[in-house]
Amino acid sequence: MDPLTAQHRAELSGKLTGVLDARTLHASHRRLAAILAEGMHVLDIGCGTGAITRGIAEAVGPQGRVVGIDNNPKLIERARAAHGDVPGLSFECGDVYRLAYEKQFDVVTCARVLVWLDRPAQALEQMKTCAKIGGRVLVADYNHEKIVWSPEPPPTMRSFYSAYLQWREDAGMDNQIADQLPELFAQAGLEDIIVTPQHETMQRGEPDFASRISLWADTASSRGPQMERDGCITAQAYTAAEQDYRAWCREEAQSMSMYMLAVEGLRNA
Repeated sequence: MDPLTAQHRAELSGKLTGVLDARTLHASHRRLAAILAEGMHVLDIGCGTGAITRGIAEAVGPQGRVVGIDNNPKLIERARAAHGDVPGLSFECGDVYRLAYEKQFDVVTCARVLVWLDRPAQALEQMKTCAKIGGRVLVADYNHEKIVWSPEPPPTMRSFYSAYLQWREDAGMDNQIADQLPELFAQAGLEDIIVTPQHETMQRGEPDFASRISLWADTASSRGPQMERDGCITAQAYTAAEQDYRAWCREEAQSMSMYMLAVEGLRNA
């Protein structure tokens, strides 16, 4: 597999970019929020449009230092425009496989990033290099094979979702990465490993239910054209999946749970 395939398939476009802006530190990276303290130096990898990164900077305060890194220049431009005036916060374009820091950060973190990589162990090694001795590496990510809908979504969406997982797997991405993280941390030499469930659940009646549960309709509309380009689905199939799923969200959906773990470990050498 061409190593660029995963990178190209991970590129974000369409309605999904709005998901990045809607995320917050306390709602979307809860374990990180719990361990931050004033004055910390934090590296946030795969920062996107910087919404969570801003929350990190506010948590560590002006005496802290926060750097957000993403390999998408357009997202970095948006992050700088929206959050560039926050004290102690900066954004840079960078490659998770070639991070330009060594022993500089109290916390090195990423959320929903390793699930999009074909070499997660290599990325984790780079993250460890950036952490100070005694510093912490913290990763939050999904096992996409453990998603639970109630009731079951339309067959068109189930078919799309299966094609989506296969499209990712064909690029070398691990759909079960959350459950692989503890072993990857141990292999990287990180110690005192802690695993914290961070499952994302949404129930009808919650204020943001409609916007959150529509994630997979937005995924069909945004990722569908990429998957069609790669010969993994037809336009008719992903369009039907989006339309049927939006109707299901309005009329039938009661809940959805996305399986996520936060895994952390210390760099002691």
